[in-house]
Amino acid sequence: MSAAAAPAGQADAAQPPARKTLPDSADGLPRTGPEIKKETNPFTEGDWRMLAYAWLGMLVRVVLVLGAFFTLFQYLAAQEQSRLQRAFEMVEMWEEPEYQAAQRALRNRVDELTARYAAILDDQPTANARSVVMRKIGQEAMTADGGAMPAQQFREEVDRIVYFLNRIAFCVEGGICSRKVIDVYFADFARSFWTYFAGYVETQRKGASPNFARPLERYVAELGDDPGPQ
Repeated sequence: MSAAAAPAGQADAAQPPARKTLPDSADGLPRTGPEIKKETNPFTEGDWRMLAYAWLGMLVRVVLVLGAFFTLFQYLAAQEQSRLQRAFEMVEMWEEPEYQAAQRALRNRVDELTARYAAILDDQPTANARSVVMRKIGQEAMTADGGAMPAQQFREEVDRIVYFLNRIAFCVEGGICSRKVIDVYFADFARSFWTYFAGYVETQRKGASPNFARPLERYVAELGDDPGPQ
């Protein structure tokens, strides 16, 4: 019996010992580095000095934010003041003798032609009919039969007005002038002028000035009127 059991014992001794398996847990991993401490809230600290520092830091942040808003407000106010000043400069320029003379020439010629065409309008003409007559008046005003002033001289006065209206249109478009002020002083005049002389503008564009009165056209279009020739 002992002789037969010996080989079995030797066979058991020849087998390697079974490996122990570690539990599937992070606790089995080795810890490296210092332990991370939980951050403290300075506003809940018992030390009055820490509490004072916390509230002081908060106050500094609030002051910085308010200061940034105040600086932005001052900048925007200065920009608006500059736009207002520039707009009133344009109003003063419109009162200069050369532009006053151009306005008188325009008004006299249009009034004379309006009297000629008064018979073809009804007592209460529609907006479309009035617009058609205004365009005819503008086209005839540019001819030799349009009035007492020579046609070439009158065209120079019209071009002077176009130049000025282009300037105010550029000023508004570029954010240099206050749109509110410009609209109050010039919107109605720009609408009427464009309705009368859109035909003249179209003629000039077909010649050597393809961009003639483009800023004025955009300005009138923004006012809600027919932009006229394209």
